[in-house]
Amino acid sequence: MSDDPEAATMTFWEHLAELRSRILRMALAFLIGTSIAWAFREQLLYWLTAPFIQAWNDQNIPGQAALHFPAPASLFVAYIKLSLLGGLVLSLPVILYQLWAFVAPGLYSTEKKLAIPFVVSSCALFAAGGYFGWKVAFPLAFQYLLGFSGPVGMQGFEVKPTVMIGDYIEFVTRMLIAFGAVFELPVLIFFLSIAGVVNHKQLLRFGRYFVVIAFVLGAIITPPDVTSQFLLAIPLCLLYALSIGITWIVDTRRARRQSSRA
Repeated sequence: MSDDPEAATMTFWEHLAELRSRILRMALAFLIGTSIAWAFREQLLYWLTAPFIQAWNDQNIPGQAALHFPAPASLFVAYIKLSLLGGLVLSLPVILYQLWAFVAPGLYSTEKKLAIPFVVSSCALFAAGGYFGWKVAFPLAFQYLLGFSGPVGMQGFEVKPTVMIGDYIEFVTRMLIAFGAVFELPVLIFFLSIAGVVNHKQLLRFGRYFVVIAFVLGAIITPPDVTSQFLLAIPLCLLYALSIGITWIVDTRRARRQSSRA
């Protein structure tokens, strides 16, 4: 697909050398991002626990909201995991740009110009998905899950939450990455449409099946309450509708180019 003669003559070993160079740059960016996140680990932890604290207070659970760790090294390991998550988010623009730069030699010159829009849109959508999860889905999920605590059955017996910090960070990490990843749907479909894999008519026909897939994903990714499932499935369906519109624009422009050449 490339109109660059030098890119077309790259050998297999040159491609491997290029890949190694890109991976090293991504690893360096990730290391720097993780180091920065480690320096702000307490602020990150407090930010991630804000929905949990709010749900704890709303449920009128006795005592102050707290996370616990069972072993002396558990808190340190939890902070490491939290820093890795922060490093991934901070280094995401560099990682995406390096991925684009690696595949760019195989693209047309007009497609190579999409590098910055690709990086910006991908990062913006991932951030929007993560923020949506933190701001909307997390509070409702914690309200639901912590709602199971309290008196149970006979007089004088109750269930109290003792949440371990390692389990909490694992839970929110999975949720944040899941929400961020599903919000990348328009970018994924955009490049599939550029590659000619899908078109807007195919997406329209597949729409009814995608609604089912969206709700299945919502049931798998989110906690087992209907509200959280809807909070993921509905935005996913809206993003799919947006993707259809984007693909229609790509198809229309491709048809115009083909007609002008004819």
